[in-house]
Amino acid sequence: MSTTPAGYTYDAELAPSPVTQQQLQELLTDIMWTADDAAALRRAGEILRPQVHEILDAWYDFIGSTPHLVAVFQGPDGRPDGEYLERVRARFEQWVVDLCTREFDEHWLAYQEEIGKRHHPAKKNRTDDVESPRSHVPMSHMLALLVPVVLTVRQFLEQDERDREQVDAMQAAWFKAVTLTLVLWARPYAGDLW
Repeated sequence: MSTTPAGYTYDAELAPSPVTQQQLQELLTDIMWTADDAAALRRAGEILRPQVHEILDAWYDFIGSTPHLVAVFQGPDGRPDGEYLERVRARFEQWVVDLCTREFDEHWLAYQEEIGKRHHPAKKNRTDDVESPRSHVPMSHMLALLVPVVLTVRQFLEQDERDREQVDAMQAAWFKAVTLTLVLWARPYAGDLW
């Protein structure tokens, strides 16, 4: 990807995440994260990065054909806002790359908090300055999308890796990393109960 997606603020000065490094380490323990997973995720990134547009085609085909999912992208007229969908898509593509290549450090935590807020009423619609009647992405849908986001990636990993054990390792690392991000994105929804 040659340009920075609209609204992508990873490299900006971000407010610190309320999630501490100790809490992050506990979450990494909870998902059974290992050094082998980190290496497998980096390898997955090498394979997925050149295919990120096709990966998003698969995800957007599913989202676009599922009325309750595409509804969060509705404009005031009740129809999906194509420009909004495209801006989010560009950031979603960047998220795939970032997830596979960035260190899970304090700055990464701060950006996960920002992404969580962009799904929550705190910031949804603001980044793209849209007037969607949907004030938030339902947390239940955000969490349930773990399944298509994890399962569809395998076919892309298999295009560049024939060793089944390696594909399994990359798929497991991807699953763990996506789970971690979704747990972090759920924090604004849960508030003090997180």
